[in-house]
Amino acid sequence: MGLKVIGSGLGRTGTLSTKLALEQLGFAPCHHMVEVFMNPAQVQLFIDAGNGRPDWDAIFGGYEAMVDHPGCAYWRELAAHYPDAKVLHTVRDPDKWFDSTQATIFNPDRPPPPEGTPMRVFFDQLYAWYGGDMHDRGFMTDFFRRHTERVIASVPAERLLVFDVKEGWAPLCAFLGVDVPATPYPRENSTQEFQARVASGEMPIDTDKVRANLERR
Repeated sequence: MGLKVIGSGLGRTGTLSTKLALEQLGFAPCHHMVEVFMNPAQVQLFIDAGNGRPDWDAIFGGYEAMVDHPGCAYWRELAAHYPDAKVLHTVRDPDKWFDSTQATIFNPDRPPPPEGTPMRVFFDQLYAWYGGDMHDRGFMTDFFRRHTERVIASVPAERLLVFDVKEGWAPLCAFLGVDVPATPYPRENSTQEFQARVASGEMPIDTDKVRANLERR
């Protein structure tokens, strides 16, 4: 089953909400960073990809869609490998995005995984992809804008949707050619929810809710 939707948007652009939305629309399961936490074998597969030895079909076998890190770093390669897939580029205000990253996924006060572990290598690769100081507002907001510009310049317009989750179901469903659900667009993993879960010693993402979403289909 190859990917039908490739998410090129960066983490903290409503990607968990979009994962749940895509699954509700039938593009399930949808790969997201939470899948790496839930399936540790994926860590080595992404390390291999970062070292130039990707096996996309092993990583995304069984998935119909992908959003968020680490997959978004490979949007070019995935768009070439799955030529029939549509590209979904989630965006938000760059400064608000930066503030969200510093309070959550790139929080400078959070210790990295232990040195020498696969998870440390995995995250070192992810951080290196940005190529600069991840805590510098100017650098990161410029990266955010340039990333969007690169995607727009590279992906044919008919294959691409630049999407802000605040727009809700209508543009996403029109792009994918599916009916608009009667339920509200998902709103998950806010900064406050992320911080509360980390503070309580839990996974930063509610994996039980992710599993339940698939089970409801």
